[in-house]
Amino acid sequence: MFKIQHITVDCRDPYRLAEFWSIVTGWPVSDQDRPGDPEVAVEPPDATLPELLFVGVPEPKAVKNRLHLDLVPLTRTRDEEVDRLRAAGATLVDDRRGGRGRGWVVLADPEGNEFCVEASVAERS
Repeated sequence: MFKIQHITVDCRDPYRLAEFWSIVTGWPVSDQDRPGDPEVAVEPPDATLPELLFVGVPEPKAVKNRLHLDLVPLTRTRDEEVDRLRAAGATLVDDRRGGRGRGWVVLADPEGNEFCVEASVAERS
């Protein structure tokens, strides 16, 4: 049995990407990390959840992610979250929204890492 300690993302600018994902999740960037650090963590409020760890690498992202996060909004609708995340710097990759709260939206973070926003908990009810 294991605890997942980190979900690690290779990136060009760890602090910048951590700031974006801090906005996405509402979790803070570690107070131990600073701009220019080679690794930067975004810390969940619950220690049983994995941290998001952004690690600097020299090469840019080249292909589609083999692993991505699917996010379910807790307090806003899917559409409200998509608008909020696009305003924070996410880009639209694919819109798979369907009727009655079905489907999802594929977004990319500022370095091109894809993630999905699904219907909210309330929209699923």
